[in-house]
Amino acid sequence: MPSVRIGVDTGGTFTDVVLVDEESGRIVTTKTPSTPANPADGFMAGVHKVLEAHAGSHALDAVSALVHGTTVATNQLLEDRPDGTSHLGFVTTEGFEFVLEIARQSVPDGYGNSYFWVKPPRIVPVHRVRTVGGRLDHLGREVRPFDEAQAVRAARWFRERGVTAIGVCFLHSYANPGHERRMREVLEREHPEAVVSLSSDVLREYREYERSVTTLVDAAVKPIMRRYIDNLSERLGRPFSVMKSNGGVLSAAEVVHQPITTVLSGPAAGALGAALVAGTAGHPSVITLDGGGTSTDVAVVVDGEPSLTTEGSIGRYPCKIPMIDIVTVGAGGGSIAWISPEGTLKVGPRSAGADPGPICYGRGGTEVTVTDAHVFLGRVPPHLLGGEIPLDVAAARAGVTALAGRLGLTPERCATGILEISAFNQSNAIRQITVQRGLDVRDFPMVAFGGSGPLLACRLIDILGLPAAIVPPDPGNVSAFGLLTVDVKNDYVRTHVSRDPSPEAVAEILGDLEAEAAAALDREGFAEHVYARSADLRYYGQAYEVRVAAPDGPVDEAWLGAVAERFHAEHERLYGYGYRDDPSHAVEWVNLRVSGIGPIVRPKIARRPRQEDEPSPVATRDVYYERWGRTVTYRRGDLGAGAVVHGPAVIEEYGSTLPVHPGFTATMDDYGNLVVVSDDR
Repeated sequence: MPSVRIGVDTGGTFTDVVLVDEESGRIVTTKTPSTPANPADGFMAGVHKVLEAHAGSHALDAVSALVHGTTVATNQLLEDRPDGTSHLGFVTTEGFEFVLEIARQSVPDGYGNSYFWVKPPRIVPVHRVRTVGGRLDHLGREVRPFDEAQAVRAARWFRERGVTAIGVCFLHSYANPGHERRMREVLEREHPEAVVSLSSDVLREYREYERSVTTLVDAAVKPIMRRYIDNLSERLGRPFSVMKSNGGVLSAAEVVHQPITTVLSGPAAGALGAALVAGTAGHPSVITLDGGGTSTDVAVVVDGEPSLTTEGSIGRYPCKIPMIDIVTVGAGGGSIAWISPEGTLKVGPRSAGADPGPICYGRGGTEVTVTDAHVFLGRVPPHLLGGEIPLDVAAARAGVTALAGRLGLTPERCATGILEISAFNQSNAIRQITVQRGLDVRDFPMVAFGGSGPLLACRLIDILGLPAAIVPPDPGNVSAFGLLTVDVKNDYVRTHVSRDPSPEAVAEILGDLEAEAAAALDREGFAEHVYARSADLRYYGQAYEVRVAAPDGPVDEAWLGAVAERFHAEHERLYGYGYRDDPSHAVEWVNLRVSGIGPIVRPKIARRPRQEDEPSPVATRDVYYERWGRTVTYRRGDLGAGAVVHGPAVIEEYGSTLPVHPGFTATMDDYGNLVVVSDDR
């Protein structure tokens, strides 16, 4: 029987690959440059490269499972490219054509910081919105019949203008999807080239704005995901799975029908991989920081489990699907440094990506990036991937010097400023995921991984007062490793607003959701099914809900009472108060949820042998921290458990680099993690 499992994580700059041989326990990792023009090229190159390293052959015969994580389809949304949604149209209920403009009244980051805040541009401009007559009430009862003639005119209007991706969101379709399904039939007949997303398929819960935008994001990424999955399936010649944002995986054949579930698949895998690595080393609660080429993704793990949310966003677009609670900022190694109209230095969110990449790549890049600043300051070696990709240090120096001249700074001051801005962008993301969630950032070690994740670890310890930073083995491949640690998982939701729900009604809805989950797991080939129930509740009059886990077993009055009690306790934990004993504040049920899970066997992380001797540096080079100085460099592969490296130093490995600043110490633990602490703590 095949015993090899492969995880492939395609990022904006590099494609990371991990192979696990379940018979021998051997783990093989590698990286290859991403290929933005056709990401499947980088994927196939990575698979062939890791198989060659493992067995000297490209044959896929020994591969039992292949899992893929990608954010390629959503990078255009994250980077706010003007052409990212130019093919997108929107169909909604007559009279509600301005739902995207109305949006929400909430102001991000508080009024004090956003006094002149202006709502971001809508995902679809108003001239590409069509409305169709017909109306349902909040219980799904038809008030006015579906206007098929108007639907036909809308479909033909989109066809004539070449709008090939269409999102459909009718009022109250979460309660009754009938009108939306008729709209899809019209579009299939009148405009067969279009791909269509229905809100009742994508997000069957209320709140029209979030449901509309979530559906439109699904429609926006569906064409590119379908082309990509089809291309990859043809080249692989075998089935594979794709990581989802909720912490599960799904077969590629299924994921093309719900591509929005993959929008943060790579970052989700990274959080899960980091959680397993940290938990094995005795750190059940950590902050995870995944630094890539385009962006940095931050999450929180509490007691071994990453936090989940349905209040996430992709760039500026709210996406109300279940996902690991991740904050993403445009602060990666390829983030571009630029000068604002006011003459100040800025960094990101625009990225040089993999092609042309930073100036030091020598592929035609002309704008200074975070990577160029690191190269100029000597904090990364003059090559990447163990010498596979040489870097042009002189070109990076020239680019930084030119930018510094425009700012009136020394090159060192300019490069240090670029890194400082990037560090503060990352620290703001960490504060958003901790302090704004009621957590004390000083209680959590940080797991820094990804190709650029460890580079600013020491500065983040200083800025945030973190107890430590943990850099796992092969940090550039943690997301790919995480792909091999996750179960198959599908989420289902149904809105059911009631202050006095009947056990029979709740049981019927949960039964329907579990039946949907069972059918999906059967299609995935799982004999063992696990169902996780949850519910969203609130006090009557509140605008937003609190989600709590719901018990298994029959639904009766005692079951309803147990869920309500969990809600009271969780509300008190989150907000410091509850109304458990106050009947004037009724509990209102809003959404019922079921996750269908197909469990897998996770790889094990082995202990490392202890190192008795002092670690020996392999070289020295000039590195700038507070000043230029000759600095020792170490190969991570030479360090055993117990090895201690005092800063200033640089620890290098195949996929990443850890600069150990003066006043910091890095110690190798028993599982191969480098634990970085400030000497002042």
